[in-house]
Amino acid sequence: MSEQISEDQVKHVAELAKLKIDDDQLPYFTTQLDKIIGLFETLSEVDTDGVEPTSSVTDQLNTMREDVADNWNQREELLANAPDAEKGYIKVPSIIDESGDNE
Repeated sequence: MSEQISEDQVKHVAELAKLKIDDDQLPYFTTQLDKIIGLFETLSEVDTDGVEPTSSVTDQLNTMREDVADNWNQREELLANAPDAEKGYIKVPSIIDESGDNE
Protein backbone atom coordinates (compact mmCIF):
# COMPACT_ATOMS: atom_id res chain seq x y z
CA MET A 1 0.00 0.00 0.00
CA SER A 2 1.47 3.33 -0.98
CA GLU A 3 1.48 6.11 1.55
CA GLN A 4 -1.59 8.30 1.03
CA ILE A 5 -1.18 10.69 3.95
CA SER A 6 1.89 12.57 5.12
CA GLU A 7 3.03 13.46 8.62
CA ASP A 8 2.50 17.13 7.75
CA GLN A 9 -1.14 16.40 6.91
CA VAL A 10 -1.58 14.57 10.22
CA LYS A 11 -0.07 17.54 12.07
CA HIS A 12 -2.36 19.93 10.21
CA VAL A 13 -5.52 17.92 10.96
CA ALA A 14 -4.47 17.54 14.61
CA GLU A 15 -4.05 21.31 14.89
CA LEU A 16 -7.49 21.89 13.33
CA ALA A 17 -9.00 19.45 15.82
CA LYS A 18 -6.99 21.05 18.65
CA LEU A 19 -5.31 17.71 19.39
CA LYS A 20 -1.80 17.53 20.75
CA ILE A 21 0.26 14.87 19.00
CA ASP A 22 3.88 14.49 20.09
CA ASP A 23 6.54 14.00 17.43
CA ASP A 24 7.15 10.43 18.63
CA GLN A 25 3.43 9.63 18.12
CA LEU A 26 3.31 11.10 14.62
CA PRO A 27 4.54 8.00 12.71
CA TYR A 28 1.99 5.80 14.51
CA PHE A 29 -0.98 8.04 13.68
CA THR A 30 0.24 8.57 10.11
CA THR A 31 0.39 4.80 9.59
CA GLN A 32 -3.02 4.26 11.19
CA LEU A 33 -4.70 6.94 9.07
CA ASP A 34 -3.01 5.57 5.95
CA LYS A 35 -4.46 2.12 6.73
CA ILE A 36 -7.93 3.61 7.21
CA ILE A 37 -7.71 5.35 3.84
CA GLY A 38 -6.56 2.03 2.35
CA LEU A 39 -9.68 0.32 3.69
CA PHE A 40 -11.88 2.85 1.95
CA GLU A 41 -9.96 2.30 -1.27
CA THR A 42 -10.59 -1.45 -0.91
CA LEU A 43 -14.31 -0.81 -0.41
CA SER A 44 -14.42 1.33 -3.55
CA GLU A 45 -13.18 -1.69 -5.55
CA VAL A 46 -16.17 -3.84 -4.54
CA ASP A 47 -18.55 -4.54 -7.44
CA THR A 48 -21.95 -3.20 -6.39
CA ASP A 49 -23.63 -3.34 -9.81
CA GLY A 50 -27.18 -4.59 -9.44
CA VAL A 51 -27.25 -4.08 -5.68
CA GLU A 52 -30.23 -2.03 -4.58
CA PRO A 53 -29.37 0.89 -2.28
CA THR A 54 -30.39 0.26 1.32
CA SER A 55 -32.02 3.08 3.21
CA SER A 56 -32.87 1.02 6.29
CA VAL A 57 -31.93 -2.44 7.47
CA THR A 58 -35.06 -2.88 9.57
CA ASP A 59 -38.75 -2.58 8.84
CA GLN A 60 -39.21 -0.17 11.76
CA LEU A 61 -40.29 3.33 10.78
CA ASN A 62 -39.02 6.45 12.48
CA THR A 63 -41.21 7.40 15.38
CA MET A 64 -41.11 11.07 16.14
CA ARG A 65 -42.44 12.99 19.07
CA GLU A 66 -43.72 16.53 18.86
CA ASP A 67 -40.94 19.03 19.49
CA VAL A 68 -42.32 21.26 22.20
CA ALA A 69 -40.26 23.72 24.22
CA ASP A 70 -40.95 23.52 27.94
CA ASN A 71 -39.69 25.89 30.60
CA TRP A 72 -39.08 23.79 33.69
CA ASN A 73 -38.10 26.79 35.82
CA GLN A 74 -34.90 25.11 36.94
CA ARG A 75 -32.42 27.78 35.88
CA GLU A 76 -30.82 28.20 39.30
CA GLU A 77 -30.40 24.45 39.77
CA LEU A 78 -28.83 24.18 36.32
CA LEU A 79 -26.42 27.06 36.94
CA ALA A 80 -25.51 25.61 40.35
CA ASN A 81 -24.27 22.45 38.57
CA ALA A 82 -22.26 24.37 35.95
CA PRO A 83 -18.50 24.60 36.54
CA ASP A 84 -18.58 28.34 35.76
CA ALA A 85 -21.54 30.71 35.36
CA GLU A 86 -21.85 34.44 34.86
CA LYS A 87 -24.90 36.73 34.62
CA GLY A 88 -27.33 33.81 34.38
CA TYR A 89 -25.42 31.95 31.65
CA ILE A 90 -23.07 28.98 31.63
CA LYS A 91 -19.56 30.23 30.88
CA VAL A 92 -17.49 27.99 28.60
CA PRO A 93 -13.96 28.31 27.24
CA SER A 94 -13.49 29.88 23.82
CA ILE A 95 -12.97 27.33 21.05
CA ILE A 96 -12.24 29.78 18.24
CA ASP A 97 -8.99 31.68 18.59
CA GLU A 98 -9.12 34.87 16.56
CA SER A 99 -5.86 36.29 17.93
CA GLY A 100 -3.86 35.04 14.93
CA ASP A 101 -0.98 33.63 16.97
CA ASN A 102 -2.06 29.96 16.36
CA GLU A 103 -1.70 28.98 20.01
